[in-house]
Amino acid sequence: MKKIKVGYLPFYIKLYDDKGPQWRVSCVEYMNKLIKMIEKRGIEVVPADEICRLKPEFDRAAAKFNADDEICAVITQHLAYSPSLESIDALKSLKAPIIVFDTTPSLELIKYSDTEDRIMDNHGIHGVQDMCNMLKRSGIGYTICAGHVENSDVLDRLEGSVRAAYAAAAFRKCRVGMVGGEFEGMGDFRVTDKEYESEIGAKTVRMTRADGEKYLSAVTEKEVDAELEYDKKHYDVQVNNAENYRASVKAGLAVRKWMKAEKLDGVTVNFLHMDTSGLPKVPFVECCKIMGRGQGYAGEGDNLTAGLVASLIKAYPDTTFTEMFCPDWRENTILLSHMGEMNPNLTENKPLLYDKPFSYNSCGDTTALSACFKTGKAVLVNLAPSEWGFTLILSEVDLVQSGNADQAYVKEVRGWMKPHMPLPEFLKAYSEAGGTHHSAMVYGADVDDLAAFGEMMGFDVEII
Repeated sequence: MKKIKVGYLPFYIKLYDDKGPQWRVSCVEYMNKLIKMIEKRGIEVVPADEICRLKPEFDRAAAKFNADDEICAVITQHLAYSPSLESIDALKSLKAPIIVFDTTPSLELIKYSDTEDRIMDNHGIHGVQDMCNMLKRSGIGYTICAGHVENSDVLDRLEGSVRAAYAAAAFRKCRVGMVGGEFEGMGDFRVTDKEYESEIGAKTVRMTRADGEKYLSAVTEKEVDAELEYDKKHYDVQVNNAENYRASVKAGLAVRKWMKAEKLDGVTVNFLHMDTSGLPKVPFVECCKIMGRGQGYAGEGDNLTAGLVASLIKAYPDTTFTEMFCPDWRENTILLSHMGEMNPNLTENKPLLYDKPFSYNSCGDTTALSACFKTGKAVLVNLAPSEWGFTLILSEVDLVQSGNADQAYVKEVRGWMKPHMPLPEFLKAYSEAGGTHHSAMVYGADVDDLAAFGEMMGFDVEII
């Protein structure tokens, strides 16, 4: 996973330098301590070139951050009070979202005899309040993480907000491939390529028949053999039709070469029209491997969800495409399934690779993976087009074991999702929010962090 890069903007006041230059020493030491704590979490911190006090200093820092396209967020820290009119123009000019790190060095204050001395190191919170009021009045969004770094989870929340910003930045730059065009008549997640780019920033690249034939012809038998060896190491291979298997591997490698050549972050495949793309088989196994490599995927021409998965998986590797299929009203669970696509890194057991009968297009039978999603806590994430833009629908869920039901559904992609409320209430709320039938599932994520991602993208956010 590529290291996440953030800007770090320290606030101070010139008055203190004029009256007591020594006062800033301990403040700067604390700032450097915080930066090291953040860097230990695998985040690259790019600090401003100076402690900022006056408008020109803040402007120089903003220009530095804006010049670096890899900076996904700017963390602000008030070392002391800082008058907001010195910084507000610079903050308004920032391209990246603002994460306010509202913390001070001392856990306790009033019990110490040197309380008055400690005030100089611990009074930045009212500078935060001054700044946040001006941001709010200016219509500038921000995320705030408040708490003591050694006696709260504020660093976890800060890291989560940074990951949310990274996912948002990735979505705005996303390039999504489409193989086989859209699924006719399927409207819920459908957005035009123009709308997708203008509203979110993501670009759609469509595979033509010429593309498919070009990259298929570039696949060598040696490459196919190497992929078969990879499969033996990672999957339980139970394939009888070697010809179909090699053809499906070859089709998958052609998609992989095309994605690399087009610098794609994700792809969507419409199984109905694979035969119009110059490929011999539906490459279900490669669709899984795409997510396993940390790229986005969605089925049936759904470039919207493919881009969502592509952006989330960069920040949260335990992400997969999924779809709610059937309710089990008695067990309060929902069967998750699809034709043959899932992140193979998130399975309960070693995936089975098998001969898959297929009659939906002229390509015929192919191969696919089958496995059950591992148990654990996750967040269901759905991006739904709406009359005013997009709604990001989030719900904390558990992935649970199915018991006997799983044995009856063994040759399919599957999972068993348990909402944190009665199933009728969940399904009612989901459809009232306009949720589509394709989603992302993110293991181990915090729903508040994903809400921050939605807010940074300018989506309406609804938590069920």
